[in-house]
Amino acid sequence: MHPLLPTTSSLPLFDVAASRRIEARALSHSPDLMERAGLAIAKLALALRRGDGPVWVACGPGNNGGDGRVAARWLAQHGVPVHIGHDAPSHPTLVIDALLGLGLNRAPDNELLTTMAAMQACGAPILSVDLPSGLLADTGQPAGERAVRADHTLTLLTLKPGLFTGEGRAHCGRIWFDDLGIGPDEAPTADLLGPTARPGRSPTSHKGSHGQVLVVGGAPGMQGAARLAARAALACGAGRVYVDLLGQTASEPADPGRPELMRGTLAELPQAVGVLGCGAGPGLAGALPDLLHQLPRVIVDADALNAIAADHGLQALLRARSPGSTLLTPHPLEAARLLGRDTTILQTDRLAAAQDLATRFGCSIVLKGSGSIVASPGERPAICASGGPALATAGSGDVLAGWLGGLWAQQSTSSAHVIACAGVDAHGRAGETGQVLRAGDLIARLAAQR
Repeated sequence: MHPLLPTTSSLPLFDVAASRRIEARALSHSPDLMERAGLAIAKLALALRRGDGPVWVACGPGNNGGDGRVAARWLAQHGVPVHIGHDAPSHPTLVIDALLGLGLNRAPDNELLTTMAAMQACGAPILSVDLPSGLLADTGQPAGERAVRADHTLTLLTLKPGLFTGEGRAHCGRIWFDDLGIGPDEAPTADLLGPTARPGRSPTSHKGSHGQVLVVGGAPGMQGAARLAARAALACGAGRVYVDLLGQTASEPADPGRPELMRGTLAELPQAVGVLGCGAGPGLAGALPDLLHQLPRVIVDADALNAIAADHGLQALLRARSPGSTLLTPHPLEAARLLGRDTTILQTDRLAAAQDLATRFGCSIVLKGSGSIVASPGERPAICASGGPALATAGSGDVLAGWLGGLWAQQSTSSAHVIACAGVDAHGRAGETGQVLRAGDLIARLAAQR
């Protein structure tokens, strides 16, 4: 058993159907599996408990409740006072939430909702078993009006996607994992991203060895977005970074604060990695056909996404591009526009929405948000567990787009999916701070990572 985050490598994720299959096969070979699960819960409960009051174990009728009852037995054997039931004891020192777990397939009934509310109100820390009760394992969304907000979640046997995306991180608290000594015996449903090494540099390399990036955007009044993207690409290590500031005269500097950045256009840089849309406004739509037709690799963000959502011709151009050459980075509202859906509905299953976008446009997708999703045609999707609310600030998406462009400039043979996985995880890790993070400071944190 160990705390899961931050990850040190990529890890396999398994949805409900796969987790049930793995559990069934494990039970057929290891009939003591529930005993192992209960022991793991009890060990963590002993480490988390503070004080002399009872441990309240709220058990449901299924395997999750069985795990809780075994844990209660182990705790009692160690002299810990234990209360099993749906009613709260006086002054509990810990609550073990073993109500629902993986078995949830509908909204909790009123009796369970009452117990969940009492657990939340009792004042003791909550340790959820496998998943916080009421949270859907595949989507990270509450199944009904409420899901438990745990302080700790011990997930058992497999890692589930819903722990890491949607509302999962807000409900799970600190996530712990115990595989109970059972290795998965089938392919994962998705991957949980881990850190990726930055591109290396040869001792004989020069600026021409590390590619070119062309940032197209920065309409009047919105130049900051394009400049943030360009600064991020430069900090990432791209050899040359150019900015095409829409609606600006050629004498306007690319970035007065960064003289390393240069002005450039598609006509001058047809082989650059394009970062399209940061602060572009509506004026980019007319230039997009040429950009999408000529640039070999593109990251499409912000106003470029909105233009594509409104134009079937641009959508056809996306689908006609070479496989692995295009990366879209929508936030949920932009993704909803691209799919013609309501944002709230899209957010109910982020993994499926990202895969739908990848299939519809034949592109790699980064669906941003808590637990960003990377999806690409023919690739296993990935979820980013790094990041936090410090990234919820103006310009952080522009920084991500530019960083992705900088990575791709240096790794010209890598697919959009590979670049997306590496860049999204690095961006998230740089944003792990308890303070509000300005976009310019985010670039400095990204550059400082090793």
